[in-house]
Amino acid sequence: MSKTPEAASALPDPRRWKALVFIALAQLMVVLDATIVNIALPSAQQDLGISDGNRQWVITAYALAFGGLLLFGGRVADLWGRKRTFVVGLLGFAAASALGGAATGQAMMLGSRALQGVFGALLAPAALSLLAVMFTESRERAKAFGIYGAIAGGGGAVGLILGGFLTEYLDWRWTFYVNIPFAVVAAAGAYFVIREPAGSRNRSPLDIPGVILSTLGLVALVYGFTRAESEGWTEGGTVTMFAASVVLLAAFVGVEARVKHPLLPLRVMTERNRGGVYLSLGLAIIAMFGLFLFLTYYLQVVKGYSPLKTGFAFLPMVVGMITGSTQIGTRLMTRVPPRMLMGPGFLSAAVGMLLLTQLEIDSSYAGLILPAQLLLGLGMGTAFMPAMSMATHGVEPRDSGVASAMVNTSQQVGGAIGTALLNTIAASATTAYVTAHAASAASPQAQRLLQLQAMVEGYTAAIWWAVGILVVAAAIALTLVTTGGPGAARAVAKGGSADGDEQPVPVLTH
Repeated sequence: MSKTPEAASALPDPRRWKALVFIALAQLMVVLDATIVNIALPSAQQDLGISDGNRQWVITAYALAFGGLLLFGGRVADLWGRKRTFVVGLLGFAAASALGGAATGQAMMLGSRALQGVFGALLAPAALSLLAVMFTESRERAKAFGIYGAIAGGGGAVGLILGGFLTEYLDWRWTFYVNIPFAVVAAAGAYFVIREPAGSRNRSPLDIPGVILSTLGLVALVYGFTRAESEGWTEGGTVTMFAASVVLLAAFVGVEARVKHPLLPLRVMTERNRGGVYLSLGLAIIAMFGLFLFLTYYLQVVKGYSPLKTGFAFLPMVVGMITGSTQIGTRLMTRVPPRMLMGPGFLSAAVGMLLLTQLEIDSSYAGLILPAQLLLGLGMGTAFMPAMSMATHGVEPRDSGVASAMVNTSQQVGGAIGTALLNTIAASATTAYVTAHAASAASPQAQRLLQLQAMVEGYTAAIWWAVGILVVAAAIALTLVTTGGPGAARAVAKGGSADGDEQPVPVLTH
């Protein structure tokens, strides 16, 4: 007896778990790229003759294109189809990576990095929105987002290991070439395996004023924080960028409230639970970027670790994140409200960060850094999983791409803020310490020791701020994220709406 169309539409796609493999592979590639190039940068700078003043643009060109175009990329996914956008984004990212690996000069390198950002802004929101429409049953959704959250959180540390290995034993160009097999395998797998649900696209006309205002506003914001790190917070160009971003983003909100087919429907952002997720996740990323930055410098400059050894030193955090996401988060997601995972998760990470405020020049890795990383990883992994799921929970299918883009936008902006803000705090504390103790350092050996001690003082001063930021993230999650308890999860799984005025995403029809 054949199934009716209605019965068929109630069945999830039997290939959804295979699809998750390729989506996860693509996410890993994007997250790896955020850190892998950092380790290769000194070698690339020397080979290509990039000046000290321009080297930051190898990082900034990627961040500006990626952060500025994410909302547009999410809307393209809703309009053009998530699978198609995902595959095009992957192939474009592979081509841009090949261009970067073959770079013969500064212009070619910076152009390739900007192109990577453009195609990353297409594939990242498409990947997350594909998960949102393929996994709708509560237990399966918890498991799928647990895997995705572990990769999103731990991929940066894996990038440090891979970047260290490739730079130390092969050549910096391989930090670009390594993306190509990732992208090609993920694109081929996605093309043959992924099936989108029928009728979930948003075919309304593209909001051109919204695209222009959001892109320029986000670029100005990300560049403002990047410029603040190198030029200072009160420098004219920095202030101009911040002022421009406020004006542009305010105009964007005004346009979105009035146009018939907005790029970012305000219902996506202003719904209490999703707003709480975006805000708390962005704050957590600020703190995490500070940790990666300062711990990398501490291990390499103060402790004398090689790039590869530094990468392996981050493994406990990766293990903690994978355990937190796939074991703790996944098992509890259908039993407790998401805020009871996010709040305690961020607080556990804050305790881990608090341990690192005790860093000294001769601190023990096993006695201090390892347990701190485990706590950080477990806490972040436990919190990231429900955050990723809640960010797209209850949205209409036609909005899932742009809701996913908001997750990535909060991460990108959080990363830019974290790098600039915490670096500035660390630099100020280091300078103050050197000034206060310079008279006591007479010999070259004493001066070297003073410099190292000043660096550690700077790192710990910034880490104290990261602790506070994580506590605020926990408070926001506990206060604003009030839905998604076990009852709501079951309601969504059975086809009801947990949010009242919004419909759950449909299951796949193939």
